[in-house]
Amino acid sequence: MRTPLNQAWAGLRLLVAMTILLGLLYPLAVWGAGRIPGLRDHAEGSLVTQDGRVAGSSLIGIDPVPADPAHDPWFHTRPSAAPEGASGGSNQGPFTQDLVKTITERKDRVAAREGVAPSRVPADAVTASASGLDPSISVAYADLQIPRVARVTGLPEGEVRRLVGATTTGAGIGVPGVNVLLLNLAVRSAVPGAH
Repeated sequence: MRTPLNQAWAGLRLLVAMTILLGLLYPLAVWGAGRIPGLRDHAEGSLVTQDGRVAGSSLIGIDPVPADPAHDPWFHTRPSAAPEGASGGSNQGPFTQDLVKTITERKDRVAAREGVAPSRVPADAVTASASGLDPSISVAYADLQIPRVARVTGLPEGEVRRLVGATTTGAGIGVPGVNVLLLNLAVRSAVPGAH
């Protein structure tokens, strides 16, 4: 016959067993699997280092904020709908007046920064992704930024174009994409005295 004391003792044993299994052994197994060669880089966040310091993650795109917008030497990522440093989409439909207004404002800002007509601004330059942290941009958006980056950094346009090609992968928005962090680090390395 089960008494309340027997049931309490069985519940306590189950609690201790599950705490050990799920609170200790399972996390240790996952941590150990993350140390397997070939998985360690991904488990640690795919960190990118330059000059012995962590510069960011190749999986997370964070838009660089130039100290002087008039002399902006950086390639920019897709915009984020979430507040600074957060992740998330806007959940607004394509015909929402607020979203249409935001996209128009972004298009005008990007066109002014790049010195082109708003009609030349690619969609990924003005539309946020679901996470707001895409690491890659389209080749078209990178190409749009090449003249400005070349002018501000003093690098020849051909060299900046070569760096864009070197950081272009198949991991874009349904098309080949350019990893912005890797591209900005390559540009910084190519500029004499920028380290």
